[in-house]
Amino acid sequence: MASRSRRIPLSVLVASAWLLPLAACSEGEPAEEAGAEEKAPQPDGEIALSADAVRRLALRFDAADVATEAPIAVVPAIIAPPPNARVAVAATFPGVVLRTMVVEGETVRRGQALAVVSSRDVLVMGADLSRANARLGVAQSNADRMAQLSREGIIAGARSDEARAALGEARVDVSEKSRILHMVNASGGSGTYTLTAPIAGKVTSAQIHAGSVVDGSTAPYVIDADGQYEAQAQLPERLAGRVSPGMAVALEDGVRGTVTAVGSTIDPATRSVTLKARLPAAPGTLAGRATNLALFGPAPAGAVTVAQAAVTSLGAADGDVVFVRTPRGVSVRKVESGGRDGDRILLLSGVKPGEQVVVAGTSALKPIAMGE
Repeated sequence: MASRSRRIPLSVLVASAWLLPLAACSEGEPAEEAGAEEKAPQPDGEIALSADAVRRLALRFDAADVATEAPIAVVPAIIAPPPNARVAVAATFPGVVLRTMVVEGETVRRGQALAVVSSRDVLVMGADLSRANARLGVAQSNADRMAQLSREGIIAGARSDEARAALGEARVDVSEKSRILHMVNASGGSGTYTLTAPIAGKVTSAQIHAGSVVDGSTAPYVIDADGQYEAQAQLPERLAGRVSPGMAVALEDGVRGTVTAVGSTIDPATRSVTLKARLPAAPGTLAGRATNLALFGPAPAGAVTVAQAAVTSLGAADGDVVFVRTPRGVSVRKVESGGRDGDRILLLSGVKPGEQVVVAGTSALKPIAMGE
């Protein structure tokens, strides 16, 4: 018997097509829960995130700190040693340089030998000291003999007084010549003296070499004290009244210092006043370096600082925003920036002290916040 083909009604096919997706959803996660970990931002700017989503997006949070100071301005500056930190090493006696022991840029300790100079004047003074010592011996013997004769009544006491005066003069002559030779680290017998470092620091100028002639009125070496630097800048007229000694400053590389002096007279040519700030020693702090100097004043009430990586933008029209942690996820907050200090940025509004902000993973949150 021939078999008959069975026809399935069209209505049954349509119903089956609608039931297939529902069956698929019933076998796995519910359709509503599939996107529950990352939901589009709510009207209030909050993005719901589960704990698993936070881990998967590699979000890292950091607390907003209370701001105590705020950037005022950035001005160009030159780094230089303070006036009392630069010392010239003078060649006291004329002569010829026999040997040098340091070069420009070398760090030296106090009392370290810098160069040896041969000088005829040192040789002559050494001979004078020898003669002065001989005269001192004679004067001592004469004074002792006159004192004895005076006690015995053989000579008048005035002659004993004269002998004591001559002895004192001989002692002064010896003491003064010895002091001068000792001061220049001289060796009277060889006719040489040694230039030494009066302070510990760095040799910033070395104008001599072996065979050079010094005339006794030059400074072959200049040494800058170790760890003492000063930033010198021209403060614009509009800022002259806002900056005062004691305020904080910072270089481009984060080295911080303190304002020590602000001029009281405006230069008619530049319309500025002189500003000086003390700086500590640092790898990038070198005398003569041109840099930018940031000036800081008291921060406005309610201002906070956050890591620079926390501030981002969702578009030119939206301005700066940060992602603040909430019980359900994160919230998009518009903020007003007030300047930067190294890797920290000042926020004048939008974030309260202590709130946790996203400092890593903002690039993953931006598409969600923009509804992409």
